[in-house]
Amino acid sequence: MSSSQKSLPEQSSPLALGPCAPLPRPTVVARLRAAGCVFAEDEAELLVSAARTPDELAVMVEQRVIGLPLEHVVGWAEFRGLRVAVDPGVFVPRRRTEFLVGRAVDLGRRAAKRTRRPTVAVDLCCGSGAVGAALAADLERVELYAADIEPAAVRCARRNVAATGGAVYQGDLFDPLPAALRGRIDILVANVPYVPSDEVGLLPPEARDHEPLVALDGGADGLDVLRRVTATAPRWLAPGGHLLVETSERQAPRAVEAFTRNGLLARVETSDELYATIVIGTRPDRRQEPSPGTP
Repeated sequence: MSSSQKSLPEQSSPLALGPCAPLPRPTVVARLRAAGCVFAEDEAELLVSAARTPDELAVMVEQRVIGLPLEHVVGWAEFRGLRVAVDPGVFVPRRRTEFLVGRAVDLGRRAAKRTRRPTVAVDLCCGSGAVGAALAADLERVELYAADIEPAAVRCARRNVAATGGAVYQGDLFDPLPAALRGRIDILVANVPYVPSDEVGLLPPEARDHEPLVALDGGADGLDVLRRVTATAPRWLAPGGHLLVETSERQAPRAVEAFTRNGLLARVETSDELYATIVIGTRPDRRQEPSPGTP
């Protein structure tokens, strides 16, 4: 969880309702620290604030101690200032992905100025729908769609995206999207899995044990799903539309090759602050190119 959650209301005294003896805050901190939680004080504050009864607090502390992701324990994650619902078994949105969303928002605003209509945005491999919800929150007018292959993710994403008026579909990549979207998408964000298969076992237990493998494993070199997306994206993007994906710094050159091989103009952007690397591909807009012989 991000540091912004420190602003949650502080409870100066332990909860005192129900049959279970209240867990004092120092005890919660000590148990979390013993379990290896690096930010034990912050996590204890969040758990105490989220629990409604001493019984619930005891259960939540035990869940965290045995390794459940904090976001699954409390049921939400903070993402770009939003409280996003995250159900058990659903991929937890990473703070580094906020960089991807920020660039998507910038490009979406430019698209709206150029087209003078709502931005058509798609959150592919949407997981909890955090990216789509953040896009809807920051774009003035947006026509939002999201899709994921995992049923649990789709159920969760519908909770997060429903308030924005967006639609969420279940299926493999572009397959479940309405055919009418072909050639209309201004912003296509695909937070594809990009961990190489033989490195999944090196991930923290919170990820490898409690998040769906399909949201983590990107194949032999981590780029299998990215290649599938880039091969199909040009047929769905509007002229001048953008595809944005997150990857690792060492994978970026091969990711760019996949973009350019499929006719997208690609560039790499990084954030040192968030340790994030993204590739942005643009479908050329032939309508804006000068005709032969035009100075």
